[in-house]
Amino acid sequence: MIRRITMALAAPVLAIAFAMVVSAIMLALTDYSAGDVFHVIFTEGFDRTNLVTTVNRAAPYYISGVAVAIGFKMNLFNIGVEGQYKLAALFAAAAAAAVELPAPLHVLFTFAVAMLVGAAWASIPALLKAYRGVSEVISSIMLNATALGVGAFFIQRWLRAPASESPVLGTKTIPESGRLPTLNGVLGAVGIDVPDATRVQSYVLVAAVVGVAYYLLIWRSRYGFDLRATGSNAEAAAASGVNAKRMIITAMLLSGAAAGLIGLNNVMGPAARYTDVSVVTGLGFTGIAIALLGRNNPVGIAFAALLWAFMDAVQTPLSNADLPKQITAIMQGITVLSVVIAYEVVRRISARQELSGLRREVTAGGAGLPPADPPSPTGAGPEVAPA
Repeated sequence: MIRRITMALAAPVLAIAFAMVVSAIMLALTDYSAGDVFHVIFTEGFDRTNLVTTVNRAAPYYISGVAVAIGFKMNLFNIGVEGQYKLAALFAAAAAAAVELPAPLHVLFTFAVAMLVGAAWASIPALLKAYRGVSEVISSIMLNATALGVGAFFIQRWLRAPASESPVLGTKTIPESGRLPTLNGVLGAVGIDVPDATRVQSYVLVAAVVGVAYYLLIWRSRYGFDLRATGSNAEAAAASGVNAKRMIITAMLLSGAAAGLIGLNNVMGPAARYTDVSVVTGLGFTGIAIALLGRNNPVGIAFAALLWAFMDAVQTPLSNADLPKQITAIMQGITVLSVVIAYEVVRRISARQELSGLRREVTAGGAGLPPADPPSPTGAGPEVAPA
């Protein structure tokens, strides 16, 4: 167990260390001090204000990583998360602004609309993949652009707020009962001091619920076992009675449903409406990198999301210190590339060690291959017990 944990941690640690070394070399080549950059990162980056920013940014990153990881578990590449969450945020914000419900029901209603829209948009590449063999990569990435056009059409025709309410193009304002509250009061009550002018979004609790649900579904349910089995070996899973088409469709629907929640942190938070500014662009593509960094594991994805969000948060103190904030983007890219290579290296080393240990056990035991069964008088092979 200890060896497995060590091997699992070795890849990301080596990847981050390699990214720091390469970043230091690039800083030296551009006449910047790597020491000054890393000093700002490891001191001001852990300031309470930046830590709050990190946590808030990590929440949508985490949900995006989970949405992508669900597809990965089924050996599907849902690259359409970007379009799914943007379209879901638009319709969820419009629906939330159009109804009046008690606070808990209003919030749950908005979540439900977002998940349904995300799943509905993901159903298009799912059906094309299951019944026509169309690559989900091609169809979903094309649907990203289509989602932008569909969203622009709806918001211009039917979903936009009157100009008298706001000059910025967007939906109507969501009532107070449909917004996510801040956690500042709760944290203050338990003795955690939150800096002034900062807001700990309760959206982080949504990300936590998504992570728990992802773990229970994939690793603690029969459906999750079938999904992982089909993703590992579709032919073997089909032979055991698993419907591959159904698994493709349901996996993409679940991925799209999770994707629908990605863009709600600002829509149901400070902005309280959908605009081009309130929904951050690029979260779907970032989720791909985070899922790879976290190896599709709920805990690993959490660490990857926090790391990515931390690199985003330290851009402000780096810029204030007249240091290149772009170095954080370089570190993110190098980390993704190196961690994929490191995981493969660690996997091969682990496989060789397991094979070597198996050979030693066989040699020490002196066991050979079992004798072949005598031929049956009827010509039939040996009887195989049903699974």
